[in-house]
Amino acid sequence: MTSNKSLKRLALLCGASLLIAVPSMVFGSPESILPPGFGDSDSPKPSSKPAPSKPAETQLRLPTDLIPEDGSANPSRPKSTSGAASSSSVASTTGDAEANEEEGEDEEIPILVDLPPSARRSIDQVGVLTANDGDMGADAFGQADGRYLRTLLRHMDAPIVSRWGNIILRRALLSRMMTPPNANGADWVADRAWLLLRMGEADSARLLVQSVDTDRFTPWLQEIGLQTSLANADPALACPMVEGALTKSKAKGWKMQRAICAALSGESPQAAAQIDALRDRREVKGVDILLAEKVVGAGGNARRSVKIEWEDVPYLTAWRYGLATSTALPIPDKLMAGAGPRVSAWRAKAPLLSFSARQKDADVAAALGVFSSAALVDHYAAMAEEEDVQEAQSAVAESLRLSYAAPSASAKVDAMRTLWGADNLTSLTRFARYIMTARAAAILPVSADHSSDVDGLIFSMLSAGLDVQAARWSQVAADAGGTAGTRALAMLSVGSPRPMSGFDGGDVSGFSGQSENAPKLLFAGLAGLGRLSQSDTESLAEDLDVPIGRASPWTQAMDRAIAAGERGTVAVLAAAALQTSDWSKVRAEYFYRAVLGLRQVGLEAEARMLAAEAVARS
Repeated sequence: MTSNKSLKRLALLCGASLLIAVPSMVFGSPESILPPGFGDSDSPKPSSKPAPSKPAETQLRLPTDLIPEDGSANPSRPKSTSGAASSSSVASTTGDAEANEEEGEDEEIPILVDLPPSARRSIDQVGVLTANDGDMGADAFGQADGRYLRTLLRHMDAPIVSRWGNIILRRALLSRMMTPPNANGADWVADRAWLLLRMGEADSARLLVQSVDTDRFTPWLQEIGLQTSLANADPALACPMVEGALTKSKAKGWKMQRAICAALSGESPQAAAQIDALRDRREVKGVDILLAEKVVGAGGNARRSVKIEWEDVPYLTAWRYGLATSTALPIPDKLMAGAGPRVSAWRAKAPLLSFSARQKDADVAAALGVFSSAALVDHYAAMAEEEDVQEAQSAVAESLRLSYAAPSASAKVDAMRTLWGADNLTSLTRFARYIMTARAAAILPVSADHSSDVDGLIFSMLSAGLDVQAARWSQVAADAGGTAGTRALAMLSVGSPRPMSGFDGGDVSGFSGQSENAPKLLFAGLAGLGRLSQSDTESLAEDLDVPIGRASPWTQAMDRAIAAGERGTVAVLAAAALQTSDWSKVRAEYFYRAVLGLRQVGLEAEARMLAAEAVARS
C-alpha cells in the first residue's frame, strides 16, 4: 500500500539438474527458445561470455573491456577474461571494504584484517531477502547443476517485456539461496548481479555484491563489482576491489579506478600522477580519461578544471554513464536514447540528479518493475516540490495529486483519465501512468458512474498487484459492456483471486486487444491458471493455433523444475519465455507453460498478475 507519508505529501501538493541455457528469444519453431547444442549427448560447458546485449544497448561492456580502443567504432560484444567458473576465490590485498575506507589505498602499508570467524560471511548461502520480503527459500534452485544455471543466467536477454516477470525474477535472484553444486559461491553471486544489472536493477545488484567479503572475490565478481559501481554511479563502491583486481587484470578501467579511489581517499597528488601517467602513455584517450580526471578532481583538492565535450562521443558505455552521473554531469538525450531502458532505470535512482531531471527515467523504472507504484508516487511528490520543475512536469504532478485528493470521486477519475490519455507518450511511459494511479483507483468507492473507465481502473490496480480491490469492480465491468467492459472482464478473468463465473471460451476467442496475439495470451493465461474446462482448453488451443501440448527441451526443463519444486528455476525459465520488448511476439505456448509452472510451485498470485499484464498490454 502507498505509505501515509506519500499520500500526505500528495495532498500537501495540493530436473534435479538444469541442462539448459537460454539466449535471446527467437520466434521461429518452439525449439528456438534454446541455444545451439542443447540436448547433445555431451553436456554443454558454460561460456565465459555473458549474453550479448541487444544491438541498440551494447553499452554494458565488462570492466575488462570498458574503454574502447577507438571511440569511432561500435563497442564490441561484452567479454570476460576471468573464466566461467573459478574454482577458488582470489584474496584481495586491500582487505575488507570497511578497512579500506578507513585507511585509504596506501601501497606501502598493507592492511591486515583479523576478523573472528563469526564476523566472516559464508559464500555457501548468499542473498538479501527474508521470508517477509518474498524470499523463495534456500532451495530455490534445488540441486540443479550450477554450471547450467550460470549459463542460463548469462544468456538471458534482459530487460524482459513484463513488469511482473521482472519482479518475479528479481525475487528469485535476491533470495538467500544455497550455492548450487559445481559453482563457486562468489561467481554465482556475480552471475546473479550481472543479470540484475541487465534488468535495470542497479540497487539490487549492489546488495548482492556487497554480501560477499572482498577477500573472497573472484576475478569474475571483481569485474561485476566494478560494473555495479558504474551502474550505481558510485565509484567508491569499487575501491575495496581495486588492488586485488590489478593483481589479475591489466584492464585500463581498473587502472583509472585506482586513481579515482586514491582521490576519494584524500590522496589527490597520487591520483593526479596516476592519471597523468595513463595519459602520457596514451593508454586511455578522449572522453574516458577526461571523465576519470573529472571524478579525481571532485574527490579532493586536485584543482583541475575539466570540460567534457559530448559532440564527438558516438555512444554511451557504462564507464561514461557511471562517471558522468557520479559528478551530476548531464548526458545528452541522444546518447541516453541509444543506451536502452535499463540505463534509464539505473539513472532513476541517481541521487545527485534532481527529481525533475529523472522524471522520464522514473517512468521507465516503474514500467520495467524496478520502481514500485509507491516509489513512483514518492518520486513525483518530491519532484513537485523542486524549484526547477518544468510546467509540463508540474501539470503531471498536479493530476496525480488530484487522483488521490480531489474533492469528489468523479474529479479523481477525471484526473486519472488525464494522465492515462496524454498525447505523445511512449508505451513504457503510458504504462507508468497506470502504475502511479494504482492506489488512487483502489480507494475509490465502487460505482457504475465510472463504467466507461472501468478497464483503466482495473488495469491500474492490477499493475500494482491490488487484485482484491480490482475484483470489487467485477459487476460494474459485467454491466458496462462495450470495449471497456470486455477488456475489464478479460483482465479480471485471470487477475481476480477467484475464478469468475460467466466467462467462457467464446469470450476468449472473441477478445481483441492491441494485437492479434491478445486472445492467444488470454487463453494461455486462463489455461495455465486452470480456469478453463478440459474441453474448452482443447478446442481453444486448436482454434487459436496454440500448441500447448508440444514438447521441447525448454518444456522438459520446466517440467523437471516443477517436479523438483524449484521456484527459482521456474522463475528464470518463465522469464526466458518473455525475452522480447513487444508482447505481440511472446509465444502463447511458452506463456501457458510459464503461468502453469509458477502456479504449480506455489506462485499463483504472481502468475495471475503476469497473465493480467499480458492481457492488458498485448
